[in-house]
Amino acid sequence: MSPDRSRTSYQEAAAGLARRALGALRGAGGTAMVAEHVESAPDPGAALAAIRILGADTLAPALLAGASVHPRDAEAVALAFGALPPARDVTSPPPAGPAGPWLMAWRDWGTLTLLAVLSDQTHGERARGGDGRPTPVRPAPPPPAGPAADDGDAWAAWSVTMGQLSTLALPGLDGPVHDAARSSPLGLARGATRAVLRRDYPTAARIVRWLAWLHSEGVRIPLDPAPLVEHISLLAGGDRLALDTAIAGRLLGSG
Repeated sequence: MSPDRSRTSYQEAAAGLARRALGALRGAGGTAMVAEHVESAPDPGAALAAIRILGADTLAPALLAGASVHPRDAEAVALAFGALPPARDVTSPPPAGPAGPWLMAWRDWGTLTLLAVLSDQTHGERARGGDGRPTPVRPAPPPPAGPAADDGDAWAAWSVTMGQLSTLALPGLDGPVHDAARSSPLGLARGATRAVLRRDYPTAARIVRWLAWLHSEGVRIPLDPAPLVEHISLLAGGDRLALDTAIAGRLLGSG
């Protein structure tokens, strides 16, 4: 398979899984939507990669419905990590290290941690054992947050990085990335607004998810994220973006 064809296959698989997750979030489709995504895929390898690409959002429908993860879905997620094992070393955050591996390590941590939460596992049961599930490894913390209003434009790059970690903006997950979000709601608000003004709706949707998560946590934020979510959902398209805005809406208690 050529690199271009492989990339297209992964993109299509990720979009298909996002579409299934969105349907499940809205109450449509079967209960084991992740397993069905893998079993019905023309390219099983790309389907498994899509689980890693979508990250913890693969499990968001069960989480936001207050349900346990379907056993077949749990097996499919574990299979994705078995077929494409994550790096075991904890990578340094940028600029000390490359951004890609660090971002993926955090997304993997979110997926595996949420899988354990939804499977009603205790801390002692999360290690690889009888169920064959891999252990979530927490990467190095993100760079210092707190881009104040008068701190130049540091908030811009920081908010984009936080947006790239938006799959962690879910109940049931907490850690240094979440602490970074709590420490600078202003930076996130400015980043989301900037992305909307630039019509960069995918980035805006990812950042506004953090604002919705902060709202759900009872953190005071400098703007009402609900109009932003509605604006983004009306003007932008695509399965992944629709899933982001739907999750944000659920966190805000709407949608």
